[in-house]
Amino acid sequence: MTLQQLHYIVALAEHRQFVRAAEACHVTQPTLTMQVRKLEEDLDVELFDRRTLPVRPTEAGERVVAQARAVLREAEQLRALVAEMHTGLAGTCRIGVIHTLAPYLMPLFLPRFAEEHPDLRLIIDERKTSRILKGLRRGELDLGIVVTPVDAPDIEEVPLFVERFLAYLPAGHRLWRQREVRREQLKRESLWVLGEGHCFREQTLSLCGSPSSGTHANLLYESGSIETLKQLVRNGEAMTLVPELSVSPDDPHVRCFADPEPVRQVSLVARRPFVRRRLIEALAGAIKRSTAPALAASSGDRRRVAVVPIH
Repeated sequence: MTLQQLHYIVALAEHRQFVRAAEACHVTQPTLTMQVRKLEEDLDVELFDRRTLPVRPTEAGERVVAQARAVLREAEQLRALVAEMHTGLAGTCRIGVIHTLAPYLMPLFLPRFAEEHPDLRLIIDERKTSRILKGLRRGELDLGIVVTPVDAPDIEEVPLFVERFLAYLPAGHRLWRQREVRREQLKRESLWVLGEGHCFREQTLSLCGSPSSGTHANLLYESGSIETLKQLVRNGEAMTLVPELSVSPDDPHVRCFADPEPVRQVSLVARRPFVRRRLIEALAGAIKRSTAPALAASSGDRRRVAVVPIH
């Protein structure tokens, strides 16, 4: 059994065709076919059902492929760990970031971080939280940036910062003249909300109960973009909730919540055990330094806050 053979079966499980799997591995199709067959003979188990199109892993094959992903991930971590010992941060780091953070967080630190670590190849992938956790477990991702806690014993969480929820109001809204909004006032409001699967949507609903979508009973608009929600608010009557990093301190549509303010905890996450400690420390430090000024500018004197649980 070789690492190369494990690469081949993982590729075949993903592409479900020998030709495409071979192309992804940069080998000929006969080479990949022969090595997959050799591994099956060595293990004395049929890994793929070749009677179906596309090719599918057998039940035993699914378990072997899952373990192969784990082995390949650990081998890659070992190479990266040794490289970091010699030259500093190096190798490849694949980071999953949730959609409600990526447009606002990544520009704050990513260009400078990449410039400071030229031997580190960064691959950023926007995903929902569930797909980030799945990617970590499958070895598709090295790290994630999500809202925590995720309540998973196999996932390590490294807190980065606390981000407030803010109300975003259209001009002329009945709450427009208030300096602060109370959470109980939201239960009587129509809100634009994100689509299913976004943790920010779930947190919004936990604050507001079950708000209607905008001001039209016959309209259901589930967006994957905070920016789309903000534009709907500016052009309409209904309000929405936004994360702190998504707005500027002088935006006239923004209102803070009265104490205790609802917040979300943003963290780096990795599948345990994650041996590249220098990478985590460097990335966490860069994110904390880059977000501190923005969060301080928008919040002024930070007051007592209350964490909004994810349901």
